[in-house]
Amino acid sequence: MSYLVIISCGLIYLLLLFGIAYYAEYKLKRNVNVVNNPWMYALSMAVYCTAWTYYGSVGRVGTQGMEFLGVYIGPTIACAFFYPVLRKILRICKSQRINSIADFIATRYGKNVSLGIIITIFCVLGLIPYISLQLKAITSSLSVLSGEHMAEGSLQYFYKDITFYITLILVCFIILFGTRSVDASEKHAGLVASIAFESIIKLVAFVMAGIFVTYGLFHGLGDIFQKAAARPDLKDLFVFGDHGTFSGWTATMLLSMFATLLLPRQFQVSVVENMQEQHLKKALWLFPVYLLIINLFVVPIALAGMLTPALKNVDSDSYVLALPLLYGHNKLGLFIFMGGFSAAISMIIVETIALSTMVSNHLLLPLLFSSAGSAKERPLLKSVINSRRVSIALLLLLAYVYERTIAQHASLVSIGLVSFAAVAQFAPALFIGLFWKAGNRRGAVASILAGFFIWFYTLALPAFITGTGGNSSIMTEGLFGISLLRPYALFGMEGLSPIAHSFFWSMLINVLTYVIVSVNTFSDAQELYQAELFVDIFRHTSSSEQNSIWKGTAYIRDIRSLLVNFLGEERADRLLTSFAIKHKLSIESGYADPRLVSFSERILSGVIGSASARIMVRSVTKEEIISIAEVLNIVKESQQVLELNKELRKKSAELTKATEMLTAMNEQLTQMDVIKDEFLYTVTHELRTPLTSIRAMSEIVYDNQDMEEEMRNHYLSSIVNETERLSHLITQVLNLERYESGRQKLHITPNNIDDLIAEVVHALQPLANEKKATLTFHPSSSMYLVQCDSDLIRQVIYNLISNAIKFVPGQTGMINIRVRIEYEELQVWIEDNGKGVPNELHELIFDKFFQAKNQTIQKPEGSGLGLAISKRIMDMHNGRIWVESEPGKGANFIFGLPYA
Repeated sequence: MSYLVIISCGLIYLLLLFGIAYYAEYKLKRNVNVVNNPWMYALSMAVYCTAWTYYGSVGRVGTQGMEFLGVYIGPTIACAFFYPVLRKILRICKSQRINSIADFIATRYGKNVSLGIIITIFCVLGLIPYISLQLKAITSSLSVLSGEHMAEGSLQYFYKDITFYITLILVCFIILFGTRSVDASEKHAGLVASIAFESIIKLVAFVMAGIFVTYGLFHGLGDIFQKAAARPDLKDLFVFGDHGTFSGWTATMLLSMFATLLLPRQFQVSVVENMQEQHLKKALWLFPVYLLIINLFVVPIALAGMLTPALKNVDSDSYVLALPLLYGHNKLGLFIFMGGFSAAISMIIVETIALSTMVSNHLLLPLLFSSAGSAKERPLLKSVINSRRVSIALLLLLAYVYERTIAQHASLVSIGLVSFAAVAQFAPALFIGLFWKAGNRRGAVASILAGFFIWFYTLALPAFITGTGGNSSIMTEGLFGISLLRPYALFGMEGLSPIAHSFFWSMLINVLTYVIVSVNTFSDAQELYQAELFVDIFRHTSSSEQNSIWKGTAYIRDIRSLLVNFLGEERADRLLTSFAIKHKLSIESGYADPRLVSFSERILSGVIGSASARIMVRSVTKEEIISIAEVLNIVKESQQVLELNKELRKKSAELTKATEMLTAMNEQLTQMDVIKDEFLYTVTHELRTPLTSIRAMSEIVYDNQDMEEEMRNHYLSSIVNETERLSHLITQVLNLERYESGRQKLHITPNNIDDLIAEVVHALQPLANEKKATLTFHPSSSMYLVQCDSDLIRQVIYNLISNAIKFVPGQTGMINIRVRIEYEELQVWIEDNGKGVPNELHELIFDKFFQAKNQTIQKPEGSGLGLAISKRIMDMHNGRIWVESEPGKGANFIFGLPYA
């Protein structure tokens, strides 16, 4: 395939990415954020999968067997356990406007300029090889696709080198792509959208390659593995031994765990570009799923390449592309190439943008500011953007030089692991510093320097010697001829892979140095304050603006001038005005409030980094040295304010709750007062009815002395019945009052529940016969003895059965009584076929005032106290009573007593 076609496809793809980025930012300006969801966030995190994954994993299977999986098991473990750490880092970065891994660590240790410079330099040294790896992957895959061999190892005729022109195209593209905003801490919707798109392309392309190889060239996975098992050289790749030692697996997994956050590009997409904290929860399982899918066909493709005789002399890194081309599938090969191209440039874009921000903020801008005098004297916005553009060009040209000299002699995976080991040296200063306040700047600087020295001596130096063909005596004899200082056998430790060996010694010395130096040195005021903010970020987030340790003299006009020079007049005025309104400050003239100075410094931190921002603020203010005691007082006051606010919120909530309770109680008392009046009215009405009857019939008998004996007896019998009714009503009222006051004492004895029910049924049978209703008791097959007051329980049974008789229809009325045991409760069920009870009244009907309040729906006669009395009796027995019913389908009144 011709270069023209391939390069044209590559340029069209770059234009497509630019179009996607432009569209995302265009929508964002219209308040439509197309990347504000966890799916896009997770796909952007997949920038972790570079050309190393796309090509290098296949190549690593041929030399190291299954050890390549460690590179993906590590991030999966990290996603499972890193949520609290990532959440804390996100909260810190948003409150401090941090825009890079160097800015994060420098800010933690007092916004130290030196620390930011050290981290930036070491990131460049550690990651230039990794960027060159991507250029090498593009060049190698281009060579395979075009079928033309490319010259290696010389810079003399760079103008004839296709890789040089690819590098220049990428420089122009990234400058246009990533330097349109001066604020590096702002969200780059276009960047995230394009990286998410690239993640889909490389996944689809690699899976298509795997499906073609597995099911197009072979008869499935079983066929490939069966043929590989027949070859001893391939079978050995899957034996956990020489190809996959425990130390190699462990080192690879740990390095990969650290890399998921410490690589500048991963920090950029995972932290700086995060839209919402809650997106983490979904992304931390979507990202491992992505890693699983993209690795499904790594082993089949690698085995297929090694089983294909025609590819015997082809670099195993190229199997994924060489196999389709070997069988004439050029269009598929072109698409697979675009997937690898996508994997490579997505890494180059994000890594270069992240590194250029660090180089600009921590190397170029501090030099510019120190030589340019006060920043308020001239606009520096263009200087910031230009410094980033220069950084992008320098980084990619350095990567090109490395690729043309050293990277030609190393595999993709070996270069990647060297870079992983480099950024791992930031782990102690970052992770320990997140939770240990005593860690200080001196400890961080010493540990990073020590760790990088060991990394350089045990990994980078041997790679350089091998790549350049330099003097290898140091490799065999050690530094100064001391065998204990051999790079691959430091202090006599042998038997480990170079990566595992370097990782062990660098991490051990790094951590020990950090702890020992921190314990034996002191922190300054700024370090103490930053340590407090970082370690206890969730306590201080809300008060970070109100509590500042800045102390000195500053004029508002100078602060405004500083912000205008970096942000432009319109944005600077908008920020100052909104801050002044929020905190009720005047920004017309005069001295600047310390909170305004700290706010301005945080705004500048998003543009030029925290260390450079501190330099710029100092250039326009007269800052006084603040003592450690004052810092501790500020922290103490901050904590006291937080505690006071928390206490006030608690008291306010309690007061609100108390007010609501008092209001509810007042409403309840008012309602109870009304109900009480209605209850008294009902009771007096019920008392008046029999009294009226008694009086009327008595007067009739009294006035008619000559009345016939039969008629007189009839009236006298009616008077007796009405008197009994009156007595029963009075007894009910008195009983209820006695039960509720607690004056009623229980006389607990063992009773056969069947006997109690039978007595009541016998007494009420005439009443049921009068209504022509069927009253049936179904005795239990066993004798159930229950501890209760027999008189009171008999009254409950009487109330429930008599109520049922009143409400069942005449002629067809049916009442059934049954006894059940449910767990440790004896239950008596009184079932009827009456009109039923609506659901909303199931609780209310046991209220003593319910009958009085609901005259339209109560029973035909009586005070309505029967159910209330029954409820109180059950409460006294630690039992319960309830109803199960639907309107029109009868009712089941049930009461239960404890039963053992």
